[in-house]
Amino acid sequence: MSIWWSLHLRREAASVPLARRLLLGTMETAGVDPDISFELSVALTEACANAVEHGGDRNTGDTGDASEAYRVTAYLDGETCHIEVADSGPGFPAGQPALVRRAAQDEENGRGLRLIEELADHVHFGNRTTRGGAVVTFDKIVKWRADAPLALT
Repeated sequence: MSIWWSLHLRREAASVPLARRLLLGTMETAGVDPDISFELSVALTEACANAVEHGGDRNTGDTGDASEAYRVTAYLDGETCHIEVADSGPGFPAGQPALVRRAAQDEENGRGLRLIEELADHVHFGNRTTRGGAVVTFDKIVKWRADAPLALT
């Protein structure tokens, strides 16, 4: 059995915990190990926070167009959870979408992408080819609780 969901969210701070809670609830219901669920939820939180902060075209003033939204898609299939967060902003720097900035220890910002890399098994930072925007995809091999109702072991 697989579980798939997709959210179209406004670029507002309140949307980030909504996506996180949906992921955590899905993982708990499916029977995914809580430590894995937590790691994925932190990675999702960072990706969504980046979409909220950087995912719009600031030159247009965000006047109700697509730049006010971002998309979260997740699926749990077999032993893998795959998550994608896509926005309509300027995207990653041309020719360097995989470059992850290393934040200094005392910096307040700049650690999110690095944290996603540390928490997930596979990560890809790229740009959408149509309509622009950044895409962050990551996946992780899941462990199941002993009493997991959806485990495919």
